This record gives sequence, structure tokens and C-alpha cells, in this order.
Amino acid sequence: MVTKVQSVEPNIAELANGWLKSYGLDYKLEQENLNTEIDKALNNYFSKNGGKGGNRPDTKLLLRDKNQKDYPILIEYKGYIDKLEKLDTNGFIANRNDKNELNFKNIKEYAVNGAVHYANAILQYTNYTDIISIGITGCKDEDGKLLHKIGVYYVSKSNFGMGQKVDNYTDLSFLSKDNFDNFIEKINLLSLDPEELEQRKAIKEAEINKSLIKLNNDIYKEEKGLGESDRVYLVAASIIATLGIPNKVAPLDKDELKSLDEDGNRDGDIILRKINAFLSNKEIPKDKKDLIIRTLQNTLTTENINKVEKGETQVKRVFTKIVDDLGSYYKIGLTTDFTGKLFNEMYSWLGFSEDKLNDVVLTPSYVAKLLVKLARVNKDSYVWDFATGSAGLLVAAMNEMLNDAKETIKSPKELLEKELLIKTEQLLGLEVLPSIYMLAVLNMILMGDGSTNILNKDSLRNFDGKYGFGKTKEKFPATAFILNPPYSAAGNGMIFVKKALSMMNKGYAAVIIQSSAGTGKATEINKEILKNNTLLASIKMPSDLFVGKSSVQTYIYVFQVAQAHEKDNVVKFINFTEDGYTRTNRKKSSVNLKDTNNAKERYQEVVDLVKYGKKKLHYLSENDYYEGSIDPQNGADWNQSAPIDTTPTEEDFKKTVADYLSWKVSTILKGESNENF
Repeated sequence: MVTKVQSVEPNIAELANGWLKSYGLDYKLEQENLNTEIDKALNNYFSKNGGKGGNRPDTKLLLRDKNQKDYPILIEYKGYIDKLEKLDTNGFIANRNDKNELNFKNIKEYAVNGAVHYANAILQYTNYTDIISIGITGCKDEDGKLLHKIGVYYVSKSNFGMGQKVDNYTDLSFLSKDNFDNFIEKINLLSLDPEELEQRKAIKEAEINKSLIKLNNDIYKEEKGLGESDRVYLVAASIIATLGIPNKVAPLDKDELKSLDEDGNRDGDIILRKINAFLSNKEIPKDKKDLIIRTLQNTLTTENINKVEKGETQVKRVFTKIVDDLGSYYKIGLTTDFTGKLFNEMYSWLGFSEDKLNDVVLTPSYVAKLLVKLARVNKDSYVWDFATGSAGLLVAAMNEMLNDAKETIKSPKELLEKELLIKTEQLLGLEVLPSIYMLAVLNMILMGDGSTNILNKDSLRNFDGKYGFGKTKEKFPATAFILNPPYSAAGNGMIFVKKALSMMNKGYAAVIIQSSAGTGKATEINKEILKNNTLLASIKMPSDLFVGKSSVQTYIYVFQVAQAHEKDNVVKFINFTEDGYTRTNRKKSSVNLKDTNNAKERYQEVVDLVKYGKKKLHYLSENDYYEGSIDPQNGADWNQSAPIDTTPTEEDFKKTVADYLSWKVSTILKGESNENF
């Protein structure tokens, strides 16, 4: 029997601190000498949340392993033994409620929850990427003996800041000098299986959507005089300025913006200098760096946003909102089209006509992944996109290429070299609109860094197929083309397909486009395309694919490049209108996309059907898959469906006779017929 009538937190703290001293870790000395960057991060975090969620970690340490890497150690004590940790239904630390809001009750009451919460502050506001969060709780038994429990979690960019349990421990000796390197090796062996990783990613993406809506709402309502382009540039500038480069460029802190009315030291000037330092140390080509600086400078140095009112400038207010609301997401290493989500949220406020809205709509990430797989992208692909938008398709392609490299290259040195090559030479995107171009650059910088060949050019008028930076005299050797074009362009956007495929010598292409492109709106363009390329598949997508953003019926067309289409070529027509997802457009809903019928498996099945044919049918019905042909001289027969066979069968005949006999017997029994049976 134990008693926990009164808290024994001081006893638990004394126990833990005694352990630390015995290991040669004087926690008071460590606390005093702790990197002030961490204290500043915690101050920012608690200021952002109005001081909620507790005060500070009870004990802070900064320990260094044999590789000279520093690890912040955060320890939180609670005096009741049942207050170690609170988990959600998925087994994750329950620091957010069903509305994706911070659950300050759990953070304050449970030791591990509090320590993980503090770790996220460090992830958000510093360059530390790996933190150890420890919770210790206790009580006294009936004899007055102190009992305790310890929870040890690893919080990192690799687990999106949600934390992973390391192991069960009865004391803190794993922190001692003799044991710490072995403890770090154990952490390095921790890994999330793909399903768990996807689950955590989905949770974080839901949080991102909510934060983006709040941010845009705040700026839209409270910050007057900012046009849509200004908002885009301020977001891009603020994020780049706070990324930092370990041991080279410190992330810009909001306290460094002094709101001075002094030439060269205004808040916008300070942000611009930090961006310049970041881009220089990232070794981005000079002409590209100069282009980015010029674009952002036009907004950052304007008089209005640098005007000091009530001791603060507008640029500092917006910078603070962006860093506080979004920093915890873009600094945790999510492999997602982050700025694409931002892009869609910003454009949702603008008064576009439906046609214009269709031109700027974001491709959902799961559709982007489908296009990448249909284009058969792997680590050796050279991928381009002629209407790149926020670079969501290129993000999906980069993810696929990096994953393939990790699976197939076993030499760490070779893998590092390949990853660099993928990011700097194997991706190319073109975007003509300057504000959207800046989002694409930001997106690929966040991906670390695939922005090298993101070009601010009109792909139809002034692109010659060559690298944009670095190897400017060499042709980009494209082997995969992916596209979601502006539907207002010629042929609903098929003009982009025609140009891109004409500049390729081999490979595959996958484009998602308005359905009328295959039934008459692009007839002449389609016929030209088929002279040198083969249509492999035509896939009808769900009508509500872009619910809330656009109302067009879309198809995906898949091509094999540089092989003329012959009239006897088999084309795979797939009805994918039932893709397994249920979509809603409820503005207050935290999740508007739900997998209700094996959606992930269905998307993989479509890829397999295009590659291997009917034998891969499983979730889709036979009526959803049809192997037919098109006339290369037609250009308007690309959207076909399985023909309905109206020939009566013997079973049809038997059923008809049975139905007739049943009716006849019924009428006789009721006395309604005078005929003999």
C-alpha cells in the first residue's frame, strides 16, 4: 500500500539531483553554464503561450557525446507516482486535444508531457535537433519509503517533435560520463516503422493546417495595407531568417528586431541581412541569391512596414506571428509540401474567379505522390515540372528519390553524395508568377535544399531546356515529367505537356488535367503529342478531388516518352472515382480527408494496374478497368470507360422465365386469371 495524499516533489528532486552529483554532473553548475540560447528559446515559447503549460524544466543539462554533439537534457518532476505520462489513443504523448490545441492540463500535470513540451520549444527556437526529455514521479509507501518512476523520451526532428520512448530505467546513470555514449548509440538505433511515421506525419499535418488558417486570419484581419504578394514575401523572409545553419548562422530571434527608425538598422534591414548570410553560407549560386534578395527586398524595406508605432513595426509583428505559429512545424523536418499548404490557405482569401482559382489550386500530397509513382521516378531520375507552383510535385519527387537512394545505396559516403546530386542537379521547376516562385524556392530550401534549379521563367516562351544555374550551358537530361498545369492555358494546359515531351529523349510523364483536355479542348495538341509519345493510361479521378478549392473533373494521363503512339497500342482506362477517401469541406473540422475504404492500397493498385495490367485488380472492380485503344489521328477519344455488354445470357433468360412464372402463379392463386396454367 502506498500513500500519495501530499506531493513528494521535493523528495523526488532531491533524489534525482543526488544521482546527478554522484555521476559528476553538478546540476546547478550545469544550469548556470547552460547555453543561453536554450533559455531564450524557453522564454519565447512561454511568452507565445501566455505562460501556460508550467514554468520551466526543473533541471536542465547540456551533455556532449564522443562525436562532440551537444544534447539538451530536460528533467521534470511530479510528486505523485501516477503523474508520469499521459498518452493518447495512438500511444503518443497527449500534449494536444482533439482540436489540435495544446493540452495545457496534461502538460502541467504529467512529468513526461511537460518535458516533451519544453523540448519542442528548443526544436522551434534553436538549432538543436535532438533533445532528451525525462519525467520522474514518486510517492511514499506506508513505511515512508520513497518510490519512484522514470520516463525517458527522445524528442527530435526525426519523430516530428512527438517523442519516442527510449527504454525503462530505474535511475539516471545512463547520463553519467561512462554510460552516455552507449545511451546515445541506443537512441541512434531507434527508428519508426513506415506506418507509425505516416501516422505521426498525418497528425502534424493536421496541426499545420490549423496553424496556417489562424496565421492567415490574424494577418488578414489585423495587419492592414499588406497585399497578397507582401504576405507571401514576409512569410518566406521570416522563415528563411529563422532557419539558421549550425555553427555558421544563428537563427534570427524576434528580440533582435529593435524597431529602430534608423537607416540600415530597421527591422526589415536586419531580416534581409540574416537572409543574405543564410543564402551565402548555403552556397546558393550568386545570381539566384541576388534574385531572391531583390525580390524580398522590395517588401522588407518599404517605409510603411518599417514605420514604428507604439514602439513596434508591422514587420516585427508579422515576423513574430509567423515564427510563433509556424516555427514548430517548419523546423522539425516534415517531408511535406509545407509552403503549398500555406499557398492554398493564402489564396483562399482572394477573390479569384473559378477559372483563375482552378489555375492556382494545390495538388493534394497523395495525388502528387501518385503522379510521381506513375512517372516511375527513382533515385536516378531527372524530374521537371513546367508549372511548378509551390513545388509540391517536386517535393513529392524528391522524397521518392531520396527514399529510393536510402534503400539501395549502402555506403554512407555514396549516399551523401547521391542525396546532394538529387537536390542540386536532378530536379528542375519553372514558375512564372514571382510570388508563387518565391514559395517554390522556400519549399525546396526547407527540404534542404532542392531550390537550385527552381526558375522564375515562362516555360512556354523563354525556357530552352537548360539548367538555370550552375551548368547553364548544359541541357537538363529529363527522364520524368510531372504536371498540374494552369487549365486556362491552351488545350486546358496540354500545351505544357507538348513542349516538355518534345524536349525529352526517354522516360515517362504523368499529368493531372481537366477532363475536357481529352475530349475535344486539346484535339490538335493531343495529335501532335501522340506523334512522338505513347498514351499508356487514362485515369478518371474523383469529382470532389479538389473540394473547397476547385470544381473541375480531372483525369490523369500517363505517357511513355519518345515512342510514337500506334493505333493498336493498348491504353489502360481506369475509373478511379471511388479512391477510398471521403472528403468534406467543413471549415471547423480538423480533418476533411478520411481514409474510409483502403485508400492507400487503392492508390498503389492504380500504379500497379498501369505497370502490370489486369492481374493487379483487387480493390477496384472489373468494370473500373478497361484495356482499349485510341485513334492517334483523333485526339478527342482519351476518356473512355468499359463498354457495357447488352447481349442476353442464358442466366438472363432463366431469370426472365422464373420471374414470369412467379407472376403467373401469383395471379392464379389470387383468382385474378381465368387462363389455364
